[in-house]
Amino acid sequence: MRYYFAPMEGLTDSIYRRAHYAHFSGVDAYYMPFMSPTVHRALTPREAREMPMADSVLFRAVPQLLTKVPEDFLWAAGQCRDRGYDEVNLNVGCPSGTVVAKGKGSGMLADPEQLDRFLDAVFSAAPLPISVKTRLGIGDPEEFPRLLEVFNRYPIKELTVHPRVRRQFYDGDVFLDSLRFALENSANPLCYNGNIRTLSELRAFEAEFPQVEAVMIGRGLIGDPGMLSGTDAATLEAFHNALLEEYLVVFGGSRNAMFRMKENWRHMILRFENSEKLGKRLRKTTDIGEYRAIVAEIFHTLPLAPELRADW
Repeated sequence: MRYYFAPMEGLTDSIYRRAHYAHFSGVDAYYMPFMSPTVHRALTPREAREMPMADSVLFRAVPQLLTKVPEDFLWAAGQCRDRGYDEVNLNVGCPSGTVVAKGKGSGMLADPEQLDRFLDAVFSAAPLPISVKTRLGIGDPEEFPRLLEVFNRYPIKELTVHPRVRRQFYDGDVFLDSLRFALENSANPLCYNGNIRTLSELRAFEAEFPQVEAVMIGRGLIGDPGMLSGTDAATLEAFHNALLEEYLVVFGGSRNAMFRMKENWRHMILRFENSEKLGKRLRKTTDIGEYRAIVAEIFHTLPLAPELRADW
């Protein structure tokens, strides 16, 4: 089984990926939060920073693109190739309202014929292998067979299936019957993504679906960064401190650095027992000194929970 760290906007940036790799093991590839190429044909400074030359990265990373325009995709895929990457991932699963309103992300699933034309254009001229991350459809999992029929026409390196529809966002049950349908009918290798929060849940999934060769995990790994390799408070603290110091430099001050770290703490606080009181103080503080003191108290006084506690 291969394990991938899912791309999560505002969380798994290049700083996070480097720090995670330095402190934990078990991740076979880190998928980058999406880049949205435009007609301007130039990487922004932020995009260039987030997609460094592949030979300068100690771990395998995969750029992800979000666009409905074949020419924009192909230009950006060429940039990924020129930077040494061996794969590019197409996002047709993002459920964000602003993304879908522009016909991108899971908005592309509303029109299978248009999706087919897009895939035909990009696979006809792709400068490197393409993987795809998808949902089951817009409003009903019954849309998925038609979409899979489209995906089967193309040599997709790996099709990551998040078995929810767009209207669910990240809530509610996943439709595992649709995953079973994909396993029986996909012409391409499959990766599963969705609702893996703990190692025990991962092992249960592997037992039920031994034919799945890869799993992509997002919120579970944010909450328990050592899920795949083992977690202890000392390593979590070292990981946290490395992230904080990098963000203080990059953001040029404590306010934005703390904001970014608090996004991580929304999930990571659930790895600790009896964390409600300190978690509330952490959310409210705006002072970096107080923030550091609360964090130290969490790491040194609260016991780790056996696994990440439920938050969805």
